[in-house]
Amino acid sequence: MELAIHAIARQFLPRRPHYWYARIKLATDPLYTGVGEVLATTRQPLLDLGCGIGLLAHALRAQGFSADYRGVDIDGKKIVSAREAAARAELAAVCFEPLDLARGFPAHRGSVALLDIVQFLPPDAQSALLESAIASLSPGAVLVMRTGLQRDGWRLRFTRGVDRFARWARWMNVGPNRYPRRHELEQRFADHGLTATFTPLRGRLPFENWLICAKRGASEESSANVQP
Repeated sequence: MELAIHAIARQFLPRRPHYWYARIKLATDPLYTGVGEVLATTRQPLLDLGCGIGLLAHALRAQGFSADYRGVDIDGKKIVSAREAAARAELAAVCFEPLDLARGFPAHRGSVALLDIVQFLPPDAQSALLESAIASLSPGAVLVMRTGLQRDGWRLRFTRGVDRFARWARWMNVGPNRYPRRHELEQRFADHGLTATFTPLRGRLPFENWLICAKRGASEESSANVQP
């Protein structure tokens, strides 16, 4: 993955802010390799909600994930950049669409990625989005999330500060709203018969970030197996 950083980032030129964003994110954030490892076990189509400039699609293809990829985001300018970069890289079976999730969840059956998006939604919208994402999982598919969790400590304060900065810098359209609580997610997954894992994913900065994977088994078991 490290050898592909410059090659992937180059696809975002001549949009130099996106080029540098891609280089820095790929070099410092373990999210992309983490998601790649999770999805290595499935060939289900992937719906990437809040895909931004589409960096995940490039990272997954570099790691050998070949299933259909569909990215959606409310920011039309990011979608344009994502389409341009994917075309330069000649990524197969990849598409990007502008979409406001507040107006409806896209039709989908397969795996779902919710990366750094849930904490920007109010509680009711979080719940509705998670329910729709879970409902779209096919047997053997994975719901992969990254989010901060509501816990005491300075890591969450640091994470909230960075999320607020993303809003101030206009990278995000809204600021952080509510970070989910682990026990609430565990209960939701268990209610839907999903097995789940929670893994710290902080990278080189002291984020209160977790990689959360919930999987619908082929036999639809009604159980949850969560790492301590």
